[in-house]
Amino acid sequence: MVRTTIEKPGQKRGGDKRGGQPRETFACADCGHESPRWMGFCPSPLCGSARPLTAVPAPPRSPAGAASAPAWMPVGDGAPVELSAVSRQDCLRISLESTELDRVLGGGIVPGSALLLAGEPGVGKSTLLLQLAHTLAARRQSVVYVAGEESPRQIKLRSDRLGIPGGGIRLLPETDTGAIFRRLEQERPALLVVDSIQTLHGQTQNGQARLGGEASGPGSVTQVREAGLLLLRWAKATGTPVCIAGHMTKDGALAGPRVLEHMVDVVLYLEAQEPAGFRLLRAAKNRFGSTEEVGVFRMTERGLADVPDPSQVALSQAARTPGAGPPAGSVLTATLEGSRALLLEVQALTAPSPLPAPRRVAHGFDHGRLLLLAAVGARRAGLELAGQDIIVNIAGGFRVAEPAGDLAAALAVASCLRNRPLPAGCAAFGEVGLSGELRNVPQAQRRLNEASRLGLTQVILPQASLPGLEPPPGLTLTPAPTLRQAVNLISN
Repeated sequence: MVRTTIEKPGQKRGGDKRGGQPRETFACADCGHESPRWMGFCPSPLCGSARPLTAVPAPPRSPAGAASAPAWMPVGDGAPVELSAVSRQDCLRISLESTELDRVLGGGIVPGSALLLAGEPGVGKSTLLLQLAHTLAARRQSVVYVAGEESPRQIKLRSDRLGIPGGGIRLLPETDTGAIFRRLEQERPALLVVDSIQTLHGQTQNGQARLGGEASGPGSVTQVREAGLLLLRWAKATGTPVCIAGHMTKDGALAGPRVLEHMVDVVLYLEAQEPAGFRLLRAAKNRFGSTEEVGVFRMTERGLADVPDPSQVALSQAARTPGAGPPAGSVLTATLEGSRALLLEVQALTAPSPLPAPRRVAHGFDHGRLLLLAAVGARRAGLELAGQDIIVNIAGGFRVAEPAGDLAAALAVASCLRNRPLPAGCAAFGEVGLSGELRNVPQAQRRLNEASRLGLTQVILPQASLPGLEPPPGLTLTPAPTLRQAVNLISN
């Protein structure tokens, strides 16, 4: 009888003998969990990925007389320091010229921090990093730009297009981690930019760059994790901020092991809002500030330009024209993005559906909230929506993630269904409950101030929000306790 065996990916015949080369391990591409055996799923209870583990070649043993750790690498156990004795002078933020970027970062870049910037291909990650490097170089501070994806000529073409002379920005076209950190020991820059971490390779072991040996493949789980750990340790030891560009997967997540996001201090996502040409910068993680802030940029010939007043940009031309009323199905709402109040336009369209189950489509609005509003509007407000397709869209490519946009969406649906627009200069905000009541939302005063600043004259809001409010001059408040009474304001 002939016995056959099925070899798993990366499995070697006969196994490894004790005293020979170290055995390879298997790692999860999502969280970086390592296992000595191959498995068809991630065994980590914190991950639970259904993708098979991938083989990770083990680094060779350290040869005798290997190179010692770099001078910046802390050696030995440091003595504990009392928290009250730590000086805040070393933690002063580096303010940038971009007010939107400062807003997202919480006031600027913290020295010694590691910042990870991710986004879709072509969204403007390299442009933003080059503009950030130019900001510090203009202050006569040295910046090292590790170019792993582009040649110096390509970066020069981009800098000429952006109007950046390039003085003080030292390009390092290198992807080997050992060569990079040997050069950094000589340069001692004020800012390090790595574009991108998926291109770095080199022999790493225990978070230290080795000077020889077989290199790991760029983009592998082990290499990305070790390179990220090495950059983080260098930033903490030298007090130099590091800005790292990262790739995105087709699922919209950051490529590489999930442990990379846990190691760095700040994780930023740059999103494109087409076809308006806007870029939204959101913080998924920020150890030095809030993750609720959002920065708004516009892609121009000179790079990413700040949009200091997104409310003016988000509104349609008809909504911003004095004396011109909005069309049926269009309602303005005041929403909050972190500490910023934005005035957005909610558009709705209803049409008789030929299907047994009418469709509910939402763009920039939560689909579950739309289903809730359709059910409450039909049951509590007397809207005949049973045979109607409903489409809700937030103009300008923005998103409404809070329940405060419920009332505006419901009024937009009722306005389109009855073909009766709201009065000119009118906005609405409020949460809709299952019983049809309008519930209070936080920061109502800030929303009213934003509506008054843009020249609106009327705001429909929940009656529960009235106590403690001070209406700005020229702004009329129209309270409504229920959704039915708010809908009836359209018919009157």
